[in-house]
Parts: sequence; C-alpha cells; structure tokens
Amino acid sequence: MATEVRATTQGASFLTTPVTEAEFLTVEGFDDTQREVRKLARTFVEREVLPKSEAIDNQEPGLLRALLRKAGEQGLLGVDVPEEYGGQDLGLVYAAIVASEIAEASFAVAFGTQTTIGLLPIVFYGTEEQKAKYLPKMVTGEIVSCYCLTEPGVGSDAMAIKTRAELSPDGKYYILNGTKQWISNGGIADIGVAFAKIDDVKYTGFIVDMHAEGVSLGPEEVKMGIKGSSTRLVFFNDVKVPVENVLGEISKGYKIAFNILNIGRLKLGVGGVGGIRNMMAVSTDYAATRKAFGQSINHFGLIKAKLAGMAADEYAVESIGFRTAGYIEGARESAGENKQAQLAALEEFAVEDAIAKVFGSEAVGRVADEGVQIHGGNGFMHGYAVEKAYRDARISRIFEGTNEINRLLAAGRVFEKVMAGKLDLFAIVPEVEEQATSGNIPDFAGAGVPTELRSTVNALERAKRAAIYGVMKSSMKYVANIREEQEFLGNTGDLLINLFAIDSTLGRAIQAAKRNDPQAKVHAQLANLVAWRLLPQIRTSLERIIESAMEGEDRASELKLVRGYLADLDVNGTELQRGVADLVIAKGGYPLA
Repeated sequence: MATEVRATTQGASFLTTPVTEAEFLTVEGFDDTQREVRKLARTFVEREVLPKSEAIDNQEPGLLRALLRKAGEQGLLGVDVPEEYGGQDLGLVYAAIVASEIAEASFAVAFGTQTTIGLLPIVFYGTEEQKAKYLPKMVTGEIVSCYCLTEPGVGSDAMAIKTRAELSPDGKYYILNGTKQWISNGGIADIGVAFAKIDDVKYTGFIVDMHAEGVSLGPEEVKMGIKGSSTRLVFFNDVKVPVENVLGEISKGYKIAFNILNIGRLKLGVGGVGGIRNMMAVSTDYAATRKAFGQSINHFGLIKAKLAGMAADEYAVESIGFRTAGYIEGARESAGENKQAQLAALEEFAVEDAIAKVFGSEAVGRVADEGVQIHGGNGFMHGYAVEKAYRDARISRIFEGTNEINRLLAAGRVFEKVMAGKLDLFAIVPEVEEQATSGNIPDFAGAGVPTELRSTVNALERAKRAAIYGVMKSSMKYVANIREEQEFLGNTGDLLINLFAIDSTLGRAIQAAKRNDPQAKVHAQLANLVAWRLLPQIRTSLERIIESAMEGEDRASELKLVRGYLADLDVNGTELQRGVADLVIAKGGYPLA
C-alpha cells in the first residue's frame, strides 16, 4: 500500500522539518488499487448522482436513501469499516479518496454523514455487539445514520449541550430529553449518534433509534444551499435508550465527538477536490465560448488569473488532504492492534485536520466565487452550475466547527505541543535572531532542489523560521491567558494554514521532480503559484502578530528583523499565472486531472 509514512512523523512537524526531507502521500503516489477506487467513486458520481442533481435539490422523496443504497452496493459506504462487519477495511486514505470524488454537495452531506460522523463512532468506540448489530446494514445503506450533537444556542461550544440522560428506576434504560438542531440526514435516518449529559455532568454518547417513541422531527429547514440534503430539528421527549446502547465510556463522550470531528474535518477539506475540479471545467468551457470585444474571454489576463488561481487551489487542497490522510493512516498502522494507540493517532494530527478543513472549505468558496465572476450576469442566474455551487459552498466554512474555531484549534494545539515538550520551537528563536543580526542567513534550498523551485524552497523555510520567531516572541505577552487572545491565535492559525499549504505543494513538486515525472514542470508551476499567492499573506499575519504584541522601539526592531529575514520570491507572478492558465485552457480544466 502506498501510504507508508515514517513512524517518527508527528503532528505539526512540518514546522521544523525541511520540505526537502518531508515524505508523504501524494495523488501521484497512489497505488493501482487506490487509483481504481478513485475511478469507481468518480464513475458512480458521474453516472448516478450528477444527472440527478436537480431532483436531489428538489428533495425528491426517497432519492437520497436510494442513492446511499446504490453507493453501498458499490462498496463506497464501508471503505474504512472492518471486513467482519461487511466493510472493505481499506483505511482512511481510501476513504479520503472516495470523499474527494463526491462532487454533488447535497449528496456529499448525506454521504459524509453516513460514512463518517454517523458511522465511525461505532467503528472506533462501539462494543462488539453494537458493531455486529449496526455496521453491516450501515455499509449497505439499509440503515441510514445521523449525528445529533448541535443544539439551539449551542454551536461551537459543544461541551455546553443541554440534552440530559437519566437512568430509569429499573436500570434498563437512559431517558433522553432535549433538542438537537441542524441535524444532517435527520429526516431520513434510522439511528442517530447522540450526545447527552448524565447527572448533568457526564458527557456521554448514545446510539438512538430514530423511530423510537418520543423521537420527533421539525420540518425540513429551508436553506441557502445544499437544499437537497435533509436538515431538521430532532426532539427527544422521554426517549428510552437501552443501557447497552451507551457508546463508549460514560462521561467520555467528548472524546468521541472531538476525535470523529477531526476525521470529518479532513474529509470535508479533501472533499473540495471534486467540486473545484468540476467548477474549473465549467468555468474554463464558458471562458472559451463567451466572447467579448471580438475574442473569447479566456484571452484576457484577468480571466486567466482566475483560472490559474482555481488550479492552484485544487493542487493545494489535494496536496494537504492526502498528505494528512497518509500521515494518520501511517500512524494507525504503526499502532497495530492497540486500540488506544489507534485513537491517539487520530488525535495526533488534529492541527493538520483543522488546516485541511479551513483551506479546503475556503478554496471551494473562492473557486465558486470566481466561477460566478467568470460567468458574469449568467453566473447569478438559476440554472447555471456555478450559481448552485456558490450557494452550496458557503456552508463548508461552518460545518465541522467553524473556520474561526478551527484556526483557534490549530494554533492552540501547536502551543500545547510546545508546552508539553513535543515540539521544540523555542530553540529556533536564538538561531533566527543570530542569523538576522549577523546578516548570515543560509540558503535553505539544498543542491538536490530543482532550479525552478530553489527560490520558493528558500522563501518557505525562511518564512517558517520567521513565523516561529515572531509567534514565540509575541506569545510571551499572552502566556498567562493565551486562550483568550483570539486575534493572536487566529493570526497564528493563518500562518500555520498557509505554511502547511506551501510546504505540501512544494513537497509534492519536489517528489515529482525526483521521480522524473513527465509533468514535473507542471507541478513546479503550480507549487510556485501557490507560494506566490500565499507568502504575502504570511508576511501580513506575522506583522499583525508583532504589531499587537509589542510597542515602541521593540515593535519597530522586531518588525525590521522579521521583514529582513523573510525572503522575496524570485518569480514573475504575472507570467506564472498566464502559464498555468494556458495549461488549464489547453486541458479544458485542471491540468493534472
């Protein structure tokens, strides 16, 4: 299997590992079976889902359940479910591959709920009896699941849920009372993974029969986008849940919620791949046929910039998503049969999961927005694919923890690793200070780096080190109550996101060059374009951190030091954009598709 990762790989290690030494999974590194699974998923979506897009949006009765059953027949619902329960037991990389191809947004919500947050809690935390009872029918689509966590007035603060569970006098049931809001698959689900507090404090997971007495639903929500997905309020009114349906340990339900959300974030992020690819193809086709001033608009520089940006976003989303999936799967494989070690592997890469979610969801939004702009007035009209994509894309920045929460999470986890001695960032501070003061800043691009990537590799490594320096120095002001400093953490989160995106795309391009990939030059162009777009954002985030944390001469001197340490990228961005756009136009879409 092509997911081998060094056992020493740890979460957030990209900050201290040179990109030239990084080893990770890329699309080009897929083995034959992984490519076949990708082809299977793509074919299923193209034949069974996309032609029914309008019917899905109109919520044609029974359609979502029927499509889930068909997905189950193709083996797409049980990719990361053990074989003894009817699954294929292929692991997270394969699950990410499938998720990347489910390009119809409303169906993607139903599919993702079924295969991730509605199913994996039982895979990882269920008893043998629970797994045997539910999983075989879930992987066929006979049983549809939902995930009952969010409540009215309780969004990102998941620990503040108000749903309560009380043990019955005979000790046979827990009696659930409460309301859950915005529950995906709520109107079509047979079971729900629900969270409640026992004795007001013991946060616990339950498997709830959604057809049980006392379970009722609100009407379908009328939404801006993903109109075809089922989204409802769920009411629990004295619902009897057998004690054998407690999921995991009593009072440890938060571990289920947070670990499964980590996987959900990764899948949501990599799930943008198919949508971006389709929007790029639609937009490229429109730009080729729409004429203005006597020529196709794809000749215009500002249209080319948009097409090139779409390609850069696709390349980055793929690179981040599959790199992270490979890391997690490698760590899980290293854990062997040790269940606790497997669960720890899921948590180890929470930073990368959050980054994948934020970058992927925001890239989908950018691409949809640019697609509308390329279409002009037509893009605003119902019936054009980009209009639907624009509406559908917006929810991605809210799902699986808002992007604000995920920025805070990524930064917070890095600081936790630093304080626990698992990530030594403070050691880099004096090195940067000495190099900046002496003016003796090394060239971080080794001899083996291709010529066309040398400037970018050097700029990335200097940006990493400058970011570590600025963040660590600035954090001294906030060390007592750093969790309350959301602006500082948010800017730090932005640094992590953009650094990981550049690191992942550059690492992928370097790998392509090392294996003499016939499209190595295309990889280099895309990686350089990603860096050219994101490095200025890194500079801005870092300056904001220092400006807020320091005053007077200290602020001026630290800004001067950091600005001097950062390297300018020796790239003609306009020429680069035009070159990538020409590749997109010639291909009719993503150049590496």
